[in-house]
Amino acid sequence: MTLRAVAIGIGHYLPDRVVPNSEFEATLDTSDEWIRSRSGIERRHFAADGETTSNLATRAATAALKDAGLAASDIDAIIVATSTADLTFPSAATMVQAELGMRHGFAFDVQAVCAGFVYALSTANAMIVSGQARRVLVIGAETFSRIMDWTDRATCVLFGDGAGALVLEAQDGTGTSEDRGVLATDLHSDGQFKDLLYVDGGVSTQTTGHLRMQGNQVFRHAVEKLAATAEAALDKAGLSAGEVDWIVPHQANIRIIQGTARKMGLDMEKVVVTVQDHGNTSAASIPLALSVGKQRGQIKTGDVVVTEAIGGGLAWGAVVLRW
Repeated sequence: MTLRAVAIGIGHYLPDRVVPNSEFEATLDTSDEWIRSRSGIERRHFAADGETTSNLATRAATAALKDAGLAASDIDAIIVATSTADLTFPSAATMVQAELGMRHGFAFDVQAVCAGFVYALSTANAMIVSGQARRVLVIGAETFSRIMDWTDRATCVLFGDGAGALVLEAQDGTGTSEDRGVLATDLHSDGQFKDLLYVDGGVSTQTTGHLRMQGNQVFRHAVEKLAATAEAALDKAGLSAGEVDWIVPHQANIRIIQGTARKMGLDMEKVVVTVQDHGNTSAASIPLALSVGKQRGQIKTGDVVVTEAIGGGLAWGAVVLRW
């Protein structure tokens, strides 16, 4: 028998405040049409004053636990993927652990920007198949509105806040691609491209900083690298693109999503798209899209799902799982 990390619960949380594109027209040289045509984004959610990343993560975690029919006491570990944790330390994951009333196990953060959830999911899978944990709560949560330069129309209109959470459980499989659970992972990074997408501040510089991005260069890398990592993960899983039921990509830009699907030879009808409603929520975007996809009735038990993402670093990767 082969141990598999199987998804048994999913949930998400979005802040109450919805910000339509039109709200930016009063302060920026932009328009709803300009934003939609370049990104596909129509609206996004912003966290309220005093609402932190760990708050969003806890709400999403609670929803995922309810969906799985579990309590926090049933979880062995919590991994939070985020670049916008509440504090320098301790981790947002330990704050979620405390809020859930979980007094056992362990919790930690993973930081790979927009690829963070893929990295966290891969880490959780490794812990489960190695026997370090039986059930892991994997969360992507961000408050990117806190690191925006509101004078930069090229970036501030693209990002939003939110959180999504997934419960993984160890289950026996046969070792074939017919198993439910994570079937393969593929991770990459290349630090020579760090200046394409970064925040110009941090603890060592004693500043918070703002997000900076060379959008055209990121786009060029994104389509090529996302298609390649998704295909590599499928190859590791012993599957072909034709056997994929759903691509659940990082929701950054509709043109990147369309370009990646086209490069993989997949119809957009097989792609879960939420970017129009959420904007780019970085590490939260994939679990948010997974949760919404399940709510819509798109993702069903037994479906082959491919998630892929690229973010600052550059860091990118993909996970193939059977739902």
